[in-house]
Amino acid sequence: MFDPTFAKLRHHWNVKSRREFFTRAGSGLAGIALSAMLAEDAVAAAANNQRNTPPDPLAPKAPHHKPTAKSVIFCFMEGGPSHVDTFDYKPALLKMDGQPIPDSIGKPKLTAQGTQNNTLMAPKRVWKQRGQSGMWVSDWYENTGAFVDDMTVIRSCWADGINHVGSVCQMNTGSILAGRPSLGAWSTYGLGSANKNLPSFVVMSDDKDPLGGINNWSAGFLPAVYQGTQFRRGDMPILDLKPPSTISDEQQRNQLGLLRNLNELWSRDKADDSELDARIRSYEMAYQMQSAASDAVDLTKETEATKKMYGLDDPSTSVYGANCLMARRLVERGVRFVELYCGSGSGWDAHQHIEPNHTKWCRASDKPIAGLLQDLKQRGLLEDTLVVWGGEFGRTPFNQQGDGRDHNPWGFTMWMAGGGAKGGQYVGTTDEIGMRAAERPVHVHDIHASILWMMGLDHLKTTYMHNGRNERPTVSAGEIIKEIWS
Repeated sequence: MFDPTFAKLRHHWNVKSRREFFTRAGSGLAGIALSAMLAEDAVAAAANNQRNTPPDPLAPKAPHHKPTAKSVIFCFMEGGPSHVDTFDYKPALLKMDGQPIPDSIGKPKLTAQGTQNNTLMAPKRVWKQRGQSGMWVSDWYENTGAFVDDMTVIRSCWADGINHVGSVCQMNTGSILAGRPSLGAWSTYGLGSANKNLPSFVVMSDDKDPLGGINNWSAGFLPAVYQGTQFRRGDMPILDLKPPSTISDEQQRNQLGLLRNLNELWSRDKADDSELDARIRSYEMAYQMQSAASDAVDLTKETEATKKMYGLDDPSTSVYGANCLMARRLVERGVRFVELYCGSGSGWDAHQHIEPNHTKWCRASDKPIAGLLQDLKQRGLLEDTLVVWGGEFGRTPFNQQGDGRDHNPWGFTMWMAGGGAKGGQYVGTTDEIGMRAAERPVHVHDIHASILWMMGLDHLKTTYMHNGRNERPTVSAGEIIKEIWS
């Protein structure tokens, strides 16, 4: 049977039979396969070479635009501080004390500890207008209130979670579900480190561990090298920082070199194991930190006047004051992101007895935060250090269990100072009683997008390929709040 297709191919390839045609075709396919295999070997070899001399993932990277902030200090009031008792003055709430929630406001879904029959509860604080801007602050933040002319106070924040673990997680990672990278991890991934001898992202608490633990400063699906480093409470923030006196520097370097070689040998066929890579780098960082970190955390080098400014002379303020002072020492040494938990372990959670609860934690944080702002200003650091204050949500304007307040993610307050934030202004409002965001609602994603923008990162361009999708810090939402700096 005549095959016109074979006839054309035989003429083109100059073959005399079908046997010769298929022999040549098979050889051609084998050549293609061999070329592909050689290409794969070349890629694998390059990967191995890269593993032997890997690029530094913490090397400084160019920002997307000119930043206004080099560093961020996030003062996280864990447990949910009451905005209507601190920075969101509501005269109508004073007049409506003891009345039911107005129908025009709407009755929110409450936590298991709440009821729909609780009445409005006026704050018992003394309020004053502070600074040239005349912004309202209660006497719970008497010292911090002196710096309102440096603050943008955002009174219309809202979030998705209603319980603590998910809400703390969202304020850190953008999601109420654990597993995503934290904001500090994203900033390090996007910008690299600004120093060689200290972590780029540091976390400190003042009491217990925050609810959710390390998920709040995790690198999530980013390489593990970008996760936060937790400094411990007390006189030894970093354990085992100093080597034994019997080991010389040369011995230690030799041990680290051997350990690095063994780890790299083990990791040659594990290029995607970011935990192993982070561990290898952590040993080198630990060695470099022996001198730099010891100096950074040594508060004895500060003057007595500076220590007093932060409240280190008062037991009620000394713990958070020491953390705030250490944060200043870290950012002036190039640490990009420092998170300071106040009331860690949900200390601000005041379902009952809000007066003694908030009196304790406001006192613990007021003077230290004021000292931090003053110290940064005096040293010229506030211009490029963004200080953020807030919790995972606020608290309701109605009472719970008689003298407490329930969780309120529908409207609460955060403020920013320094780092390019315009001082002496409000952004947004809640309704007349402080229940819900009314004008210019600002979601957690918007807060994160704005912080990153001030650091020089566009949240839409800060991406990482994970499971076939370009993930970004704000998940699938978020808009920058231009009013903060414009």
